[in-house]
Amino acid sequence: MRLMTLDLDAGLARLGYASFRPGQREAIETLLDAKRLLLVAPTGGGKSLIYQLPGSLLPGTTLVISPLVSLMHDQVAALEARGVAATFLAATLPAEEQRARLARLRKGEVKLAYVAPERLVFPGFQAMLRELEVPLVAVDEAHCISEWGHDFRPEYLQIGAFVANLAPKYLLACTATATPIVRDEILARLGLPPETPQLLRGFARPNLALRAREAPSERERDHLVDQVLAEALGAPGQGKGTVIIYTMTRRSAEEETERLVARGWRAACYHAGMSGPERDRVQRAFIDGATEIVAATNAFGMGIDRHDVRAVVHLAPPGSIEAYYQEVGRAGRDGAPAIGLLLHSPSDMPVRRRLLESGGETAADPAVVEHRWSLFLELMRWAEGGSCRHDAILRYFGDEAETLAGCGRCDVCLDMSEADEAGEAETTLIVRKALSAVARVHRRFGLTAAVKLLAGTDDPRLERSGLDRTPTFGALRGRSEAWLTQLLRRCVTAGLVDFTSGDKPMVELTLAGRAVMKDERPARLVLPRESAAGPLSRPGGSRRRGSRAPGEALSAEAEVVFESLRRLRLELAREEGVPAYVVASDRTLRELASLRPRSERALLEIHGIGPAKAERYGRRFLDAVAG
Repeated sequence: MRLMTLDLDAGLARLGYASFRPGQREAIETLLDAKRLLLVAPTGGGKSLIYQLPGSLLPGTTLVISPLVSLMHDQVAALEARGVAATFLAATLPAEEQRARLARLRKGEVKLAYVAPERLVFPGFQAMLRELEVPLVAVDEAHCISEWGHDFRPEYLQIGAFVANLAPKYLLACTATATPIVRDEILARLGLPPETPQLLRGFARPNLALRAREAPSERERDHLVDQVLAEALGAPGQGKGTVIIYTMTRRSAEEETERLVARGWRAACYHAGMSGPERDRVQRAFIDGATEIVAATNAFGMGIDRHDVRAVVHLAPPGSIEAYYQEVGRAGRDGAPAIGLLLHSPSDMPVRRRLLESGGETAADPAVVEHRWSLFLELMRWAEGGSCRHDAILRYFGDEAETLAGCGRCDVCLDMSEADEAGEAETTLIVRKALSAVARVHRRFGLTAAVKLLAGTDDPRLERSGLDRTPTFGALRGRSEAWLTQLLRRCVTAGLVDFTSGDKPMVELTLAGRAVMKDERPARLVLPRESAAGPLSRPGGSRRRGSRAPGEALSAEAEVVFESLRRLRLELAREEGVPAYVVASDRTLRELASLRPRSERALLEIHGIGPAKAERYGRRFLDAVAG
């Protein structure tokens, strides 16, 4: 039965809504017409209605797979308050209550049932569902099924087999954040065809003033945080809303909470090391407005729906643009102005690399380490700036339709008119000098030694190794060490410089970096601005002609080629039974689409394509770009 033959508007009113948000009716109609849909919309964008409305009107019981108990609880309570029979099953429920809810399910008394993915493995539960009429299965937080995504969860891998066995008439996959490569893997993991409709909606958030600042010292970090708090909330006790401060570690969350409380704020700490009741108290105080600021790890925020969050501050970069945008997107959901501040420091890159390589199961697979590292570098490229921060994110997610041509609110847009442009020749010369310093300290010292070598600063390590007597010593004398540090970090994000493994990562020159140093390849990066002598300066500068900044738009012709390459990547991944990222990353496909190589030699110049991949996939890539 098509939903459009039912009273859609009456069903909407029953759920308590006066009208559809933009894109919601289209999404429901697409789902019912195609019977399959991948929906990508940010948190707070109204995704839940796309399965709640069909679930309340279609005959039988709709199954919603979600990892968030708090979201299950809140949505079930809201549905039942509107007269829609709903329930959820979670390990946190007492055994007797679980049995009672399962009994309601068996009798067909429930219209929507929310379950965690772990429950799908129980043979008894699967057998029960086969006896029911299940017209629709909705997979929420679908990006968790992708090993390339920022929040991969192994238990999601079983959903594809479960859905194939249950064979519902309709299948919906929802996520708040998914790049093209993650969307491809969602389709592959769920057994959906490449032509499955994909709708992207609502990523543009121009009310958010996005900013990124370098804060190499604790004092500078505290100063920037206090500035944002004063701008967003005024002073303690003024009742202007709330702020979330994300930290990398539990200890830093606790220390930041103590600092804020000492300054008079009603602040609380939240992390996974706290007991369940403690976390519930903090969450409830935040929702009720009793707490002004929560300092937390990324364990906080999933399922939280408070509209007056006036700022989200990251004391250190998270693991990816996806994770960042999901977290910063919790600010300003009421449409009023809000702030997103990302702080970073020179130590972030080696620290993140070390965390990835010591991350338990992750460290066992070098390919996983590398793709997680690639995700982090994409975020750092974004933090370095060069174009409107909103537009860069929209292009990263593939949401070209909502690009703003400059939001006018982010720090880059505000600073753009003041950006000084260095000439192409000067840019190339400066980058080559920087890389020559890395070549001198290659795998012997860290980033700081390369900076001091370029600045011509006295240093015992340089003296002992004789590097102070090389032509590179003082090659960029006159530039501040802060500016030189930014320059070398940008060389890292551009893939020209890397770090060795181990407890004390050393810098090393990559093959691409060596080619740039020898003037065999262009220097594709943005120079720091001349004013970047201090840690609080804004990013800007010029880009070498022909280079592509992170998130930069493809031409219309290249966009067609990119989509063709995506389809080929999914086809190759299915043929070989591997995740899509093993075949090629989005960055690789974008470079292929933009540069259109015509030979295997030219193919080897593309990021992410070495001799093995060129031999394995090269001919089909070349055929695809040839059109």
